[in-house]
Amino acid sequence: MLAAGLALGASPLAVRSGHGQEDAAPAGLIARARAALAKGDGIAAEMRLRAALDKGAARRDIAAWMGEAYLDQGDTQSARDWLGQGRFSRDTAALGWRAMARVEWTEGDLAAAGRAFDKALAITPDDPELWVDIGRLRYAGGQHTLAIAAADHALALDAHDVPALTFKGELVRDRYGLVGALAWFEQAILIRKDDVPTLLQYAATLGELDRASEAVTVTRRVLELDPGNAQAYYIQAVIAARAGNFELARRLLDRAGDRITDRAGGLLMRGIVELAAGNPATAGEALEALLRMRPDNGRAKDLLARAIYLSGQYRYATLRFAGDVARGDASPYLLTVLARCHEALGERMAAGERLDAAARPRAGVLHLVGAQTPIGQLLARGQDAAAAQLAESALRADPGNYASLARAGDVQLALGHPRDAAERYARAAAIRMPPSLFLRRYQALVAAGEISAARDLVEGTLQQNPTSRVTLRAAAALAIAGGDYRRAEAILAWLRDTGAQRDVQVLSNLALVEAGLGDPQSAQITAMQAYRLQRASPEATQALAFAEAALGRHRGDAQALFDKAAAMAGPTALIAQGRAILAEESRFR
Repeated sequence: MLAAGLALGASPLAVRSGHGQEDAAPAGLIARARAALAKGDGIAAEMRLRAALDKGAARRDIAAWMGEAYLDQGDTQSARDWLGQGRFSRDTAALGWRAMARVEWTEGDLAAAGRAFDKALAITPDDPELWVDIGRLRYAGGQHTLAIAAADHALALDAHDVPALTFKGELVRDRYGLVGALAWFEQAILIRKDDVPTLLQYAATLGELDRASEAVTVTRRVLELDPGNAQAYYIQAVIAARAGNFELARRLLDRAGDRITDRAGGLLMRGIVELAAGNPATAGEALEALLRMRPDNGRAKDLLARAIYLSGQYRYATLRFAGDVARGDASPYLLTVLARCHEALGERMAAGERLDAAARPRAGVLHLVGAQTPIGQLLARGQDAAAAQLAESALRADPGNYASLARAGDVQLALGHPRDAAERYARAAAIRMPPSLFLRRYQALVAAGEISAARDLVEGTLQQNPTSRVTLRAAAALAIAGGDYRRAEAILAWLRDTGAQRDVQVLSNLALVEAGLGDPQSAQITAMQAYRLQRASPEATQALAFAEAALGRHRGDAQALFDKAAAMAGPTALIAQGRAILAEESRFR
């Protein structure tokens, strides 16, 4: 056979030494196959296992390893052929059932995967890496609390097990934040410095913390250990894109290949870099593919709208997102892009309607978890009581599931019960706290009047995620409310300078803070930037009016702007304060 011939290609030298003869024997070939698997080389492992079979190895002695080899190659059907009958030697039975569980998991049958893991667990109940696999399966199946318990049990069995430490780091990152996760990854790397999965998690976390040079150094080490590693190239691409080097990011994505760019994150990055490279049609293809996977991904919708607009398909853009507009789901950015499309089509009235909608205050909008779920649809139709009943029923059935907890919180917030919402959000955050949950949890605490708890949430989150933009926005809002304008100014200026140059809300708030700090000239410049971006925004309008009033010039313009803002947003406290300034100035003229 070809495999046997290749495996024996070194035999003229090997036969001259006892060591070489051992390597050519079935046991030696199996050992070399296991070494190849440890390096991620499933093809070499398969060749050596087939050579061992030709040399007289029993099928049961190599079945588990052969299944692993095919899994490494992505061939689940061939893996099933070797694993499905469960004919393993005593020493490899646990490994074989673990491999069979991975086959079932990969093919989407989580229940069958669980049964296979149970068979492995009956053989090796104290194997920490088996408990890591079980934990990952539970997490994928929505049994989040049980997954955390599995990780803790794995570490109780062996506090120095590298896969268990890495899994714990991932869970800590989801639950608490980036900084806390680093210690777990670093502990794992101290034990096994060349463990590629751990190094990749470490690099990704460093990248999220804006420690770009350290992250790149780690990915280069990964590529030394595993040349061509797709995840390492993807992490490098993300770092390059954040630095504004989109051409480099594009080349790195190409090197990552389809294994990355067919996933949600890879498709989003492909859309971003192709837009930056001036290829809106290619960007649109990637973003449409992403939205087929994740229909509620707002960032992808915004980018797709831009791609379609830049392609000159103005009518298609208005049709493609008509449903989002009708449901009120369209973001201000999406509405602004659609307004430009209507303008290009000569439809000025429709353009004005989109701009007005984009400028409308959105602070009270509840962003649902799973808007396409039955609970989300009931809320969208205003059937709050039915939504609450369904949400609480789902929560009782699966109290350790993140989505059940978050949806139950959404319903309580929609019903005007912010304290009940905050309690459910806190339980969800014990599993993981993405930016969307942080924002809803913060809003619930503020609505409940628990400002101290909201401040603790913000400060605690920033300690773990110091570059979280949604958390920094909340910190700025609390600083303004507490009169700490210096801190608010520092936060808002940083947000503006690192990507929010066209964010009307950030610019408007910064202008007000600058005015409050006695710098009306800077306030007027900043407010004018916001106003030019969105003249129909009540926030930008009243910020510019306030800046003009504080500057003491063009009183008539300031009064007209206050009138315009009041017509759009009603009699706000800020407008009343600004008019009082104008009246005071008038008294001393």
